[in-house]
Amino acid sequence: MATKKAASRDATNGNGHEASGSTRDAGKPWDLRLYIAGDSPRSQAALRNVRKLCDERLKQPVRIEVIDLTKHPELAKKDQIIAVPTLVRKLPEPIKRIIGNLSDADRALILLEMND
Repeated sequence: MATKKAASRDATNGNGHEASGSTRDAGKPWDLRLYIAGDSPRSQAALRNVRKLCDERLKQPVRIEVIDLTKHPELAKKDQIIAVPTLVRKLPEPIKRIIGNLSDADRALILLEMND
């Protein structure tokens, strides 16, 4: 399996996916993919920050797929990952990317066009 963990704000699907927060409105779902490298402090911070960002600032339902490139390095090609951590907004299109641990929430919102 390619993912380490996936989180969905709207429901648990019974396949190891976890619920995170609550749906704030019935908008279209967002599909995010976080590429990390193992259980490093930067990876942990990125995961914490993306969850916090989504829970506090994103009003749409969201699915966060976490891909550990130490376990699945071949998946880096798929989204043209050159550094980790990298967050990729798959949906809504167009695809957007941001490299780093997402500690600057305002910058991340702007770069990923997640602001209302």
